[in-house]
Amino acid sequence: NISGNYENMEVMNSVNLPEEFDTYDPKENSSLLPYLRKRSEIIEIVGARDIIFALSQLGVCAAFSRVTNQRICFLNGSPDEVIRSLFYNKNNDSLITVSVYGSENFSALRCRTTRIEYIRRGKPDAGFPLFETESLRWPGFVEFDDVNGKVLTYSAQDSTYKVFDLKNYTLLYTISDKDVQEIKISPGIMLLIYSRKKGYIPLEILSIEDGKRLKSFRHLLHRNKKIDFIEQFNEKLLVKQDGENLQILDVTNSKITEVSSNEFVTPSAFIFLYEMQLFLTFRNRSVSVWNFRGELVTSFEDHLLWHPDCNTNSIYITSNQDLIISYCKAEPDDPSSEDNACSINISDILTGKCMAKIKAGNLCKQKSSKFLCTPLEALGDITSLYYDEEREEIITGNHQGLIHVWSN
Repeated sequence: NISGNYENMEVMNSVNLPEEFDTYDPKENSSLLPYLRKRSEIIEIVGARDIIFALSQLGVCAAFSRVTNQRICFLNGSPDEVIRSLFYNKNNDSLITVSVYGSENFSALRCRTTRIEYIRRGKPDAGFPLFETESLRWPGFVEFDDVNGKVLTYSAQDSTYKVFDLKNYTLLYTISDKDVQEIKISPGIMLLIYSRKKGYIPLEILSIEDGKRLKSFRHLLHRNKKIDFIEQFNEKLLVKQDGENLQILDVTNSKITEVSSNEFVTPSAFIFLYEMQLFLTFRNRSVSVWNFRGELVTSFEDHLLWHPDCNTNSIYITSNQDLIISYCKAEPDDPSSEDNACSINISDILTGKCMAKIKAGNLCKQKSSKFLCTPLEALGDITSLYYDEEREEIITGNHQGLIHVWSN
């Protein structure tokens, strides 16, 4: 556990950069469309046992082995394939790629699953397509739910939602209703948000397993105020309208808790911590932790995010949900740091205390002969971040399409 290793911040003084991987290879990618052959930033990193997958902004995905420390293969199966997102399916040890294709004007999502074992052998083409019967043209989508082991697809063509089993991809049930505007998924349940009426919004809660209706109700709204968000977390419903208080509704007894709009300002992103019964909010580079009584649990003492848009690709929450690892910038009142000083910070979610950080002062300024970046340059340019909990290594990507492994 990372918390066991990083209890003392001095431990991070010995951090080093043992490996650098490159997603750019003009020779290997010569068959791709011309614009896919350029260097581009890493937007997503996914780990699966001893393999690191890195996805670039342009849609090129590469797999790297931590056993041989070499690139295994690229996952783009055709010259016009642009991979949009990755999902590691622990249920059957496979990687799912979601792609668009030039031959379809990049307008329809296509999913493919490939066993990790095939990728390890350098055979990414041994996988097979998923959800071929579904029309996933924009604004259609596919969403993978690791908590419940489900896949949700939406076909805009016929306003149909479908739920599949993540273990074997069999169809479980279908929801066809043009009035359903959005679906939110929580452990065990789904929230159906219907078209807004004059003074209220109709809502339904379904069982995630079989789609059976568990509860149907209306939530009253201020008529002329836009809805900032509606979020579902187990039996709690969070509703916020523009300029109004946050309402936390317990759907089991209809009790509403309100949090003043001065205290709770609409965030740009949420992360729900199911194990801890808490939720994180992200706004203007800051992270806060709240409970479902509407109380602020934690304000972090040293965790100012580097990316102002709260890009969650450069944030990692450990599986037991006790630590947050983020790419951060120096606090404005920190006298020991320059204006553009950056670091990788590891903080305790419950206390807000900074447990450890990787910062410029601890790093070697010399470049390894086999690397394109010095450790200092690697730290100064991070676009995505992942933590390998088995190997206890932090993995980052940058604007050049390079992957760096940070170990203790």
